[in-house]
Amino acid sequence: MRERITSRANPLMTHIRKLASSRAYRQSSGAYMGDGAKLLEEAVRWRAALQCVVCTADAELPELPAGVRLAEVPRDVMRSISPMEAPQGALFTAALPDQTLPERLTGSRYLALEGVQDPGNVGTILRTADALGADGLLLLPGCADLYNPKTVRASMGALFRLPVWRCTLAELRALGERSGLPLLGSALSADAADVRRAGLERAVTLIGSEGRGLSGGALAICGGTVRIPMRERCESLNAAAAAAILLWEGFR
Repeated sequence: MRERITSRANPLMTHIRKLASSRAYRQSSGAYMGDGAKLLEEAVRWRAALQCVVCTADAELPELPAGVRLAEVPRDVMRSISPMEAPQGALFTAALPDQTLPERLTGSRYLALEGVQDPGNVGTILRTADALGADGLLLLPGCADLYNPKTVRASMGALFRLPVWRCTLAELRALGERSGLPLLGSALSADAADVRRAGLERAVTLIGSEGRGLSGGALAICGGTVRIPMRERCESLNAAAAAAILLWEGFR
């Protein structure tokens, strides 16, 4: 049954605005929001835990699972709740998945991010990791919220397909040891191994922020470092670009 909501002050509209703007509210309510018809299609296809879909009258929607609340709103109300400058006519809320660290990592290739603060970069890296066959992503302290609407949108559906966990450096070190996977840090130091000969097909590769790189603590838990060869006049790469190269080398 499609309900119709015309007030911006409706409790559901207030709930969605808070999901879009507040990480603390997302965590306390156990939900997040995604924006766009294409992203909704991916959420349905990959069985995200959808709770509610809000749309305008002219929006084309996929067939929704039973029990998902569906609300139709005027365009002005959609503009008031969508974080996008040009809303696409459909958005959704979904329950946050369980992000409890596993006892061990059963795959071969993982990426760990430290201090990557831009939500778009985190989402893009997740999308690239999914495309290039990584088995999961680990977010260390200082990273953008995985469920920020910009991160969700930039992931282009990879959020629903690839496991992501949050952990500390100590937890990552212990997890790598239990899983028999080496930790390799990306760095520009002269003694770092050339990425083309680094053996990334079985490892957890760590990437730091564009400005600072990996912290001393992160480098300390790594069994080795790898570097991406580049011109001497260039100091670093964008984190998403570096991740793409490292992921491709492991995939290749």
